[in-house]
Amino acid sequence: MAATTNTTTTPVDSVSADELTARAVHKRYEGLVIVRTKAIKGKGAWYWAHLEPMLVHNTDTGLPKAVKLRCCLCNAVFSASNPSRTASEHLKRGTCPNFNSLAKPISSVSPSPTTVATATATQSNRKRSSSVSVTATGGILFGSGSGSVSGSGCSYQATPLAIVDPSRFCGELTYSPSPGAVVTASGGSFVPQHQQHLVLSGGKEDLGALAMLEDSVKKLKSPKTSPGPTLSKSQIECAVDFLADWIYECCGSVSFSSLEHPKFRAFLNHVGLPPVSRRELAGSRLDVKYEEVKAESEARIRDAMFFQVASDGWKVKSFASGEESLVNLTANLPNGTSLYRRAVFLSGSVPSKYAEEVLWKTVTGICGNAVQQCAGIVADKFKAKALRNLENQHHWMVNLSCQFQGFNSLIKDFSKELPLFKAVTENALKLANFINNTSQVRSIFQKYQLQECGSAGLLRMPLRDHKSLNFGPVYTMIEDILNSTRALQLVLLDETYKIVSIEDPVAREVAEMIRDMGFWNDLEAVHSLVKLIKEMAQEIETERPLVGQCLPLWDDLRTKVKDWCSKFHIAEGPVEKVIERRFKKNYHPAWAAAYILDPLYLIKDMSGKYLPPFKCLTLEQEKDVDKLITRLVSREEAHIALMELMKWRTEGLDPVYAQAVQMKERDPVTGKNKIANPQSSRLVWETYLTEFKSLGKVAVRLIFLHATSCGFKCSWSLLRWVGAHGHSRVSMDRVQKLIFIAAHSKHEKRDFSSDEEKDAELFALANEACEKDSQTGETTIRWLGVSIVGPTECMIREEFAWRIQGREVFGREVSFC
Repeated sequence: MAATTNTTTTPVDSVSADELTARAVHKRYEGLVIVRTKAIKGKGAWYWAHLEPMLVHNTDTGLPKAVKLRCCLCNAVFSASNPSRTASEHLKRGTCPNFNSLAKPISSVSPSPTTVATATATQSNRKRSSSVSVTATGGILFGSGSGSVSGSGCSYQATPLAIVDPSRFCGELTYSPSPGAVVTASGGSFVPQHQQHLVLSGGKEDLGALAMLEDSVKKLKSPKTSPGPTLSKSQIECAVDFLADWIYECCGSVSFSSLEHPKFRAFLNHVGLPPVSRRELAGSRLDVKYEEVKAESEARIRDAMFFQVASDGWKVKSFASGEESLVNLTANLPNGTSLYRRAVFLSGSVPSKYAEEVLWKTVTGICGNAVQQCAGIVADKFKAKALRNLENQHHWMVNLSCQFQGFNSLIKDFSKELPLFKAVTENALKLANFINNTSQVRSIFQKYQLQECGSAGLLRMPLRDHKSLNFGPVYTMIEDILNSTRALQLVLLDETYKIVSIEDPVAREVAEMIRDMGFWNDLEAVHSLVKLIKEMAQEIETERPLVGQCLPLWDDLRTKVKDWCSKFHIAEGPVEKVIERRFKKNYHPAWAAAYILDPLYLIKDMSGKYLPPFKCLTLEQEKDVDKLITRLVSREEAHIALMELMKWRTEGLDPVYAQAVQMKERDPVTGKNKIANPQSSRLVWETYLTEFKSLGKVAVRLIFLHATSCGFKCSWSLLRWVGAHGHSRVSMDRVQKLIFIAAHSKHEKRDFSSDEEKDAELFALANEACEKDSQTGETTIRWLGVSIVGPTECMIREEFAWRIQGREVFGREVSFC
């Protein structure tokens, strides 16, 4: 009735009505499938073994329009409104021609008195042969004892079969029956319902062969296979597109060969999708996707007035022989968008001249002959040569060094120049080497390590000379020693170690070292400083600060290092000297100029004006601001730009606009307060501060520049593949397209972490969470860098009291009994 009254609706209403109907129909279909699945497993009505829900689709729209029930025995189709009534009328009343001739499974037959008596007699006399009747789906009866096997009017005499222990049939089938087969769970494995108590002479392997036989008989009797989920052509194409996008974006983490894995093909078949060819995904479909993404990227670049090139990967890691490193080349646009350009694969270090050629080729590849559109370059290497040469040749460019790399290099500077780092490294190496290489000491150490930490292992040490590597392996060794503090202390109290120390002078020296509070203070000091810098570098990599934030970042570092010196009673002079040396290596005049021109850093004075923070600069940095501004404008505009700079210095920005630019909001993910609209700094210069003609041109080209070159991270598996097959031009072309698509997606989502890092973070969550031991009732809590183990009720209170009183032991794990 409702259908007749809606004939005058518009096409849009008709389509929406069809969609609503399709959703309701599909929901009804899914409900019936769930009910049938439970019934097949023994938790529902008997008739679901013979009735199967199916969707009927509209021939015009391809959308589901009705749900029907199909009889698996005769392929008759009925309404799905009342399955119970359909079963009664079609199956029980003899309407189905194949139901009466089909014997019911043993599990569904009620035992008659005669059957019970026979079973009892058989059980009481084990020498007599057993008689069991089993009916297969195709009407085949298997008998044992003196029974017979009968098919369609055929009778065969069977010899008695040996009785096999049913408990042996608890394994899994080696053959998976067709979707229409009746399967139930028995003893933890999936077997056909009527084979739950079946005993065969060949053992459990016969169950798979029997299932295959029954499935073959069923296919011969019912050639039409039961329809699975039916998808339209557009739905299939859309699903395959999503699958391809996922594989491309994984960029080597998921192999193309996995598409042909039997389990994956079974999954595709189960959800109604056709097999996907890996050749198609790695060939024509990859080409189409690449062209689509490249066209979108080119369009965005054409819309921008200027850009910055970011180059990451020149700093070669300590790869094994033959492996490649990846240099990423990206275009940063003024609106905050980053667009991937191309990848360059390197093997070992490269000369500065080669890097200069690659960078300039990237610039001309983006803008052609209009090279003034390139506002500058940021790279993780070659600041002193390649970047400086390009800046000297093209005065409008501002070429910066990556701050993420600068902070990481600071750790290496400390390890080379601070005596504290050298002393701690030597002592830690001596201790770890003695523990790992002395079998008796290693055994008792691992015993106490297992007792205190829950796991045992060697102390991780640098594989080669630590002086030729970065400080990472040494930091890992220090962390292992700190985590094993209590175990090392207990080792000294062990009788075995006392005996060893009598004969071995190194053991006595190590024992004195472990007892020395100064050793642990120095060890904790080095660990704390490296951790501080690593955390700041990680934040730089995540937040990707702009050039105007460089000076505040280094000021923040100096403040934190001063606090560190005060906490661990370290002389500030040598530490500050190392920091200043690294600061000068990374410094660029653009840091000071952007800091002055960015409205984000304006300071409110006593009169209420928002003025640029000139008082935070040194005299040299103020001169750098003037020099940079005059270099970035033409000679005719140089004096005008300096006059406008003086006006900017004295008048600043309107308080309302300044507050709007500096407005912050809470980030729902990190919980930190962040700038609500990062683009407002540049937009204020382009729209409101229009009276600063020359200075405004410099500001809009300067304050959007990125201070880091961090970007896309390629999977190790792809890099290893490139190292082995990089000689093939066709293969490398495919790899370039794959990386381009994956990197474009990463930049679009602003997600620059690799899959390996995400997996490591996932597995590390267990160490950060509060773990409750169900047997001992103890709780482990990570709090302020200390792992506390003890009863939940008093552990926090006692730990707090220990910290206030200054009685904290030099270990990192405190246990309360």
